[in-house]
Amino acid sequence: MKRLNPYLTGGITPDWIDYLIAFQEAGADAVEIGLPFSDPMLDGATIQQASDQALRRGVTVASILADLTAARDRIRIPLIAMTYANLVFRGAPAHGGGPEAFCRRLADAGVSGLIVPDVPVDEADRLDEAAAAAGIDLVLLAAPVTPGDRLAEIGRRSRGFVYAVSVMDTTGERALLAETAAPLARRIKEVTDLPVLIGFGISTPAQAAAAARAGDGVVIGAALMRRVLDGASPDDLRAEVAAFRTALDQVDQEMPVARAHAEISGDRR
Repeated sequence: MKRLNPYLTGGITPDWIDYLIAFQEAGADAVEIGLPFSDPMLDGATIQQASDQALRRGVTVASILADLTAARDRIRIPLIAMTYANLVFRGAPAHGGGPEAFCRRLADAGVSGLIVPDVPVDEADRLDEAAAAAGIDLVLLAAPVTPGDRLAEIGRRSRGFVYAVSVMDTTGERALLAETAAPLARRIKEVTDLPVLIGFGISTPAQAAAAARAGDGVVIGAALMRRVLDGASPDDLRAEVAAFRTALDQVDQEMPVARAHAEISGDRR
């Protein structure tokens, strides 16, 4: 089944957990929880605005994890935290800081995955060990310009799935799926058996379907957060995510036909 991982900025509104539950009810396979940071270098204007709104509300990592802990009996799908190295590595271990303590706090709140885009694979040893010790899957990212040897290392060391960054840019809505998305997904699949989820710029159910035909699923972020910033309710977002779910399910229904055609043509990829 093609995977749907919508993104939600933690604490974006006082009732942000209701959006998380709405995503779950709409058929999300997991939800990526953004831990707001003041300098989100990978994120475009919409996610930056969402983070700023959360920070203005006084949201912290501790408050987000407390909200998740309080809602654990309502949450049935995996949660993946997305944040930046500054938040993960700050503080000395002797004072309850560093990646070891950070990952334990995630696990205690029911989070099972972690994405830290500004920690490159060749500098990820300590974070990798800390995540593994806490039972957290450290998800690594690959980009269209990632060279083959580095791509193989990412495929070997990522856990849960590989995040395919579809375009060399920040997050944000786009009119068309990037032409680099499908070739990148194919390259990643050559070096790992992990699912490949495509993100960055996937803004419509049609784009999600196109991406899912190349990969194993999608991450949807800015398109959803823009709706929340514009005042859309959890019910509104449930309908939005359900439309993405329907599009991916339709791709699943196509796949047996696609495989049969591939065998007839002699394509053995």
